[in-house]
Amino acid sequence: MDDQRLKQWLTEAKTIAVVGVSANPNKTANQIADYLILQGYTVIPVNPTLETWNGRKVYPTVESIPGRVDIVDVFRRNEYLAGVAEDAVRHGDVGLVFNQLGLTSPDAERIARDAGLDYIENRCIYVEHARLLG
Repeated sequence: MDDQRLKQWLTEAKTIAVVGVSANPNKTANQIADYLILQGYTVIPVNPTLETWNGRKVYPTVESIPGRVDIVDVFRRNEYLAGVAEDAVRHGDVGLVFNQLGLTSPDAERIARDAGLDYIENRCIYVEHARLLG
């Protein structure tokens, strides 16, 4: 995805699901979720093992989130990315699957793109946001 398109996504997005938030506050997913909240996004935490995160309701899956999800920001190991992409597709109203730095999966990319979703992998939403909008 080119910078212009990504900047458009980051500018127009309102809701970002962060898949992989943790009870451990030192995890990168938590730090980036906090950053996204500070930037004004509605952040929806996703983790099947948590009920709340920083006072917010945690959803077990992307599919279980009510309403539109503009971006699904993924912090899961590579072997789980195809499953997260399938989960985003099942949701039915997701725009972009964004796999964080170091995360790649040809299967996840195929699943997302075949369903008409935009897809990014091996990039950090924090770095991209700061570079394009900061």
